[in-house]
Amino acid sequence: MAKKRIVMASLYLGTGPLEQELVDCIEETLQRSQEETMVSNLRVSVLLDCTRGSRDLRGILKFLLPERFNETIGLQHIKVYLFDNNVIISGANLSDSYFTNRQDRYVLLHDCHEIADFFDELVNAVSDVSLQLQHNDTADVKPGMIHPFTGSRADFCAAAKERIMAVVNEARSKQQCRICVNGLSESSSEEKLLVPSDIGRAPKHIDTWIYPIIQMRPFEIRIDEQVTETLMVEAEMDSKMYLTSGYFNLTQAYMNLILGTSADYQILLASPEVNGFFGAKGVAGAIPSAYVYIAKQFYSRVYQSGLQDRIRLHEYFRKGWTFHAKGLWYYLSGSKWPCLTLIGSPNFGYRSVHRDLEAQLAIVTENLKLQQQLQQEQEHLYCLSSEVLTTTFDQPNRHVKLWVKLVTPLIKNFF
Repeated sequence: MAKKRIVMASLYLGTGPLEQELVDCIEETLQRSQEETMVSNLRVSVLLDCTRGSRDLRGILKFLLPERFNETIGLQHIKVYLFDNNVIISGANLSDSYFTNRQDRYVLLHDCHEIADFFDELVNAVSDVSLQLQHNDTADVKPGMIHPFTGSRADFCAAAKERIMAVVNEARSKQQCRICVNGLSESSSEEKLLVPSDIGRAPKHIDTWIYPIIQMRPFEIRIDEQVTETLMVEAEMDSKMYLTSGYFNLTQAYMNLILGTSADYQILLASPEVNGFFGAKGVAGAIPSAYVYIAKQFYSRVYQSGLQDRIRLHEYFRKGWTFHAKGLWYYLSGSKWPCLTLIGSPNFGYRSVHRDLEAQLAIVTENLKLQQQLQQEQEHLYCLSSEVLTTTFDQPNRHVKLWVKLVTPLIKNFF
């Protein structure tokens, strides 16, 4: 039972029985804490997106855009769940489907107060510049804070950047903090958290480094984007990257780097039937077709460039499931096991880079046991996929209507 803190950041909290069970469990934990100490020492913080993106809209746009499509403008998209010093980093939301039949990724960092402190402070910083839910179900800013859509946009973004970067800069100033990665607690080696500037001074006996990285481009914070691009540019010849995204919509920059750099890529995306929008009503029901169209265009560029042996696409399919996993595994040339993974909320798409508030971990390791665990995770996802071929797009379920082809270039930066 958590004693000190429960901190959860998610896009949303669902309303089903499993979600209610989670809320009841937190309430019971708070009650027990108060009964044991008379004055509860347990703090609970929950950060969600306000109406799934409507806090980002301003003026007439906020008034005109339907609520479901507010989400396309910009989101609080971080998915972090911490309990005392135990941290779960994921791409999953707090919703029934993620607890049952929606494929995602999760990493648990056990008894790691440095990472827990960082994400606790990060969530607090984002919360400070967000709307606060009141007891009467209204929402308003903290006293002295700039309102996100009725105040000055420039002033709000500047204040948000200053508050959030204060957390990042504090983390950068810390040196060699001890960490125990879940699954490695019996290892004789010592694992530590180092900030990037310390990597060259790392003691030789350290075999695992963990870097929290964030992306909040509305506030001109571009750390994740810079890390991902650097990784793609610096990847050596014959190295391998396994990349997966629940919604395949690479930015032009990422697409050009994949086509133009040296690493071999295996890219996993959702088949139309396991796309989260499959079967949705109205215009949203056409979104899987838009992703098919985007994937076909990228595949055509790969094929026309003669890169089909270096860049391969795969489609995930599991009957009765949907697919939401995102991340990356990196293998050095000639290596059997991955030495690096990225895991968290970013999708490598335009929204993740330009619109949403994102966070993930870069885990770099020489520890064989951890490398094998990462390999097993990657194999578990890719074994449920089939390779995309030219004939794939001839299948009836890959037919894209003309209007979807015409509209997709205009709207693809919004989903």
